[in-house]
Amino acid sequence: MAVKEFSVAMALVDYIPVLLFTIAGIILMRDLYNKMSKGAFALFAAGLIDVTCAGALKATYKLLYALGVCDFTALSDMFFPVQSIGFLLAGIGILAMMVHRQGRTYAVVPPVFKGTFVFVSLMVLGLGMLDAVLCVLSAKLKKPALIVLFVFSFVCSLGMGYLSTKDFAQASMNWIAEGVNVVGQGSLLVGAALLHKYGLASLRLRKGRETE
Repeated sequence: MAVKEFSVAMALVDYIPVLLFTIAGIILMRDLYNKMSKGAFALFAAGLIDVTCAGALKATYKLLYALGVCDFTALSDMFFPVQSIGFLLAGIGILAMMVHRQGRTYAVVPPVFKGTFVFVSLMVLGLGMLDAVLCVLSAKLKKPALIVLFVFSFVCSLGMGYLSTKDFAQASMNWIAEGVNVVGQGSLLVGAALLHKYGLASLRLRKGRETE
């Protein structure tokens, strides 16, 4: 039997294309996963794994020979059959992706929906109705100056709704939001206290109830 001129350096270099193919295969499997049916992906992945194993075993055969450990001929003999079958499976899998309608049953992760604008809209709507009625009550009590307080409180609430969509990781944003909130709620409190002082509790909203 002829002596094979395998060196350790040659065997180690033989691992490089195997590594490159493996990385390329991983990239392709990750990118094509959501485009293939389970069957097509199974063929594609199995084929790439077969090719990788064939190349790695061939390089290992050379390394063992070069180190003088043994002449593990089975590792060399299986290279072409395993590699050929691997490329065939990978080719069938990726071709199926192109020519056959792919259907998958994997769970689709829905997009993240925080719904911030929904809650902001509800807040604005509710506060708008609240402050609007308080303005009407101020007019009924003949204290129109109080309307300014409730309008200002509503504007501050709008500002809070806007600020709630911002990033609060910075302390400055928190201080701004707290300041706006304190001023807005303070205006609401002052307005409510003055309405109380000017007789809100005894105010009759409907003429029909005044005779009851």
